[in-house]
Amino acid sequence: MGRNISTMTNFILLGFSERPELQIFLFVLFLGIYFMTLAWNLGLIVLIRMESQLHSPMYFFLGNLSFVDIAYTSSVAPKMLCDFFKARKTISFVGCAVQFFFFIGMGGTECCLLAAMAYDRYAAISNPLLYATIMSPTLCAGMAVTAFAGGFLTGLVQTTSIFQLHFCGPRVINHFFCDLPPLLVLSCSSTFVSQVVNFLVVCAVGGTSALVVLVSYGYIITAIMKIHSTQGRMKAFNTCASHLTTVILFYGSGLFSYLHSSAGYSRDQDKVVSMLYGAVIPMLNPIIYSLRNKEIKDALKNSRRRRSRCL
Repeated sequence: MGRNISTMTNFILLGFSERPELQIFLFVLFLGIYFMTLAWNLGLIVLIRMESQLHSPMYFFLGNLSFVDIAYTSSVAPKMLCDFFKARKTISFVGCAVQFFFFIGMGGTECCLLAAMAYDRYAAISNPLLYATIMSPTLCAGMAVTAFAGGFLTGLVQTTSIFQLHFCGPRVINHFFCDLPPLLVLSCSSTFVSQVVNFLVVCAVGGTSALVVLVSYGYIITAIMKIHSTQGRMKAFNTCASHLTTVILFYGSGLFSYLHSSAGYSRDQDKVVSMLYGAVIPMLNPIIYSLRNKEIKDALKNSRRRRSRCL
């Protein structure tokens, strides 16, 4: 007989792998990924803050994206790393709900920020002379606030819909954090309403963000094709190549996870995909935006020159 949700005090997490011989290797690997995520994203935020040539709408959104990536990874990584050498990996019911809320909320915020950044690239390429007027500080701040509000609303709705379910039987979550599919498996009450709500929220936030990205890039491609010189086309394309790469990685891994979840694939695959979009991509984002970005490279050189003068 099912137990009421109020009697559920904790869950048991199985972790990333149950093979003892892999624990040290996986711990060192994920600790390195987490530290690099923190270092590179924090470094990018500080650089954008300190260097005046990076005080533009594009880097304003990039700084917000780095903050979201840190929060996104930190909602999962510290607990996962602490659990590696524990025989019994438990998480309280409230702790599970909080972790789920922040993970979903930051994921939703990133969706919205990527859409805002796509519009920013559209404005920069399609209307370069009016770019500063269109992307005013007021509009940028409003778009950022809307992105965070949309993300947290997504987290709130999905968390409420999942954690009002009745859980019974085994409390074992076959994952390294509180994710949606393994939580639904533990419910002893109907999950139909929760799944419908979650689907509608994903369509509203993720679908709308994806539509904004697609429409923006449709206009961007049209604008690029109107440029006569090959050099001019390449220069215009390079201004949005980093963002396009990030969009493909983020939405691609999320879509892959959703489609495989619907097809009933193994939990081991689920863990790998979750690690990809929850830890690896946030680590890669600052690298993607820095590798071919002349402004960031110049800002780094200026920062090093000032530091050497101080020494």
